[in-house]
Amino acid sequence: MKGITANIHIMNDSRVEAWQQLEYGMFIHWGLYSEIGGVWKGQPETKGYNEQIQMWANISEEEYLEVAKQFTAEHFNPEEICQLAKDAGMRYIVLTTKHHDGFSMFKTKTTDYNIVDRTPFGKDALKLLAEECQKQGLKLGLYYSLVDWHQGHEFDHNNCNEIPESIDKIIEAQLQELLTNYGPIVELWFDMGAPTLEQSKRFKQIVREYQPKAAVNSRIWNNQGDFRTLGDNEVPSVPLDGAWQTPASIYHSTWGYRSWQERKDLTGKVQELVKSLVKVRANGGNYLLNIGPRGDGSIVEYEADVLKGIGDWLKRHQHACLDSTATLFGMQAWGEVMAKDQELFLYVMNWPEEGKLRLPGLKTDVKQVLEEGTGKPLNWKFDNNDVVITLSSKPHDEILPVVKVELSAKPTLIPNRTVEEKAGEWNIHKQDLSSRHNYKDDGSYFSTKQTIVQLAAYLASQQEGEVTLTVTGKADPKARYRIQIGEHAHVATGENLTNIGPFHLSANEVIPLIIERADPAYKGEDIDLEVDKLNLKRK
Repeated sequence: MKGITANIHIMNDSRVEAWQQLEYGMFIHWGLYSEIGGVWKGQPETKGYNEQIQMWANISEEEYLEVAKQFTAEHFNPEEICQLAKDAGMRYIVLTTKHHDGFSMFKTKTTDYNIVDRTPFGKDALKLLAEECQKQGLKLGLYYSLVDWHQGHEFDHNNCNEIPESIDKIIEAQLQELLTNYGPIVELWFDMGAPTLEQSKRFKQIVREYQPKAAVNSRIWNNQGDFRTLGDNEVPSVPLDGAWQTPASIYHSTWGYRSWQERKDLTGKVQELVKSLVKVRANGGNYLLNIGPRGDGSIVEYEADVLKGIGDWLKRHQHACLDSTATLFGMQAWGEVMAKDQELFLYVMNWPEEGKLRLPGLKTDVKQVLEEGTGKPLNWKFDNNDVVITLSSKPHDEILPVVKVELSAKPTLIPNRTVEEKAGEWNIHKQDLSSRHNYKDDGSYFSTKQTIVQLAAYLASQQEGEVTLTVTGKADPKARYRIQIGEHAHVATGENLTNIGPFHLSANEVIPLIIERADPAYKGEDIDLEVDKLNLKRK
């Protein structure tokens, strides 16, 4: 029986597709808080992230401006930063242009509360970095906080401040400056605040007007983003639909530089972050990994070594992680799977003690199996639709071993919950369904909730013919659902989910059945469909 395509292809517009191809980038948290370094008046500030130390240590604006007078940034070196990003395998850089403190790391006409006018460094750090990114072939993204303590926002531990008209006008003006003075921008990374729907739409329109190719993240809120930014360091435990990104920090307790941060076990940290990168990429996401330079602009040596370690692993496994795609194999007990052309890459995070690695459901013929880096073929065999690979006693790569499976064609598989036909019918129950998820928000970080946006089942069709579908369960009666079976699709309302079709089935083939909203109001809108049973009958 013919299997289904293993690769996950997510259809998006050209802007989002270009953003997805970036895959892996560098986040930089750098500002006056970096000069403070997590210590205020001789005492370590242990509450919160260091980039928010003005709030956590209750630092007055007058005291904060005294810090600005010490901000010489004599070791800020965009060339070194860009080279490190490239050494790490990264393709773009996102800089904090303005964090919650309201201090701009670029020249702005809206306020003198910026790096050019208020520090002895006196230069536009963003301009210098943007120029170097262009020289070295890296793309540039911009972080911009919707919270601004300097312009009147109160300290709020949740950073869910509403945006009054006075700050709204400054945001508009600063966005225009950022989007017109620094060359091509690939990503606008908004953060926190609680804008209204009208404000979110208007801020997004400003990005569209001045940088139409730039992708906007979901923290513009009210479901207006081009891609969904997950929680800090979040790796999803369920399959996600659409474009998404994990923002990651080397130390989960801070993003900005902290002088007293514990830095140890370099190999273990590289291994931890490589696994995180792979988990995100194998599930279809982009990965944005942060560094927090010191106030003088220098890169923390430990952080540079971590990034170089990740880059070394990527060089050892070219194409295994970047430029490969997520698959329907999903997460396995031993690790993750990605695909490129006629190859599968198996990331073995838990080396099997018994020496046998099982990949379930593969339908494509195998030509050869290798552990990357050894050049030596591994023994393998088919056990029904599973490939069983005999591994060596210990892995070759101590960071994360990769097993490459060379195939005779692009990979196909038979899902383990494929439903068989009985007496001309397929009865599909809840346990036979798989789901893909996304997120929605009501205008702020803490209002974000996970949603179900797609339901899928797989049918084993032995002979050609036509079928109709009846859905039993609870649905939004006014919702319009798009039901696709194989290459044919029909749209039905929630109040009329009986005898949908006809759908044409091919012979001797596993055929996907997909249900999703026909016209969602926004990316991530819940399908609002509780299925008790799907029944397909031959006509």
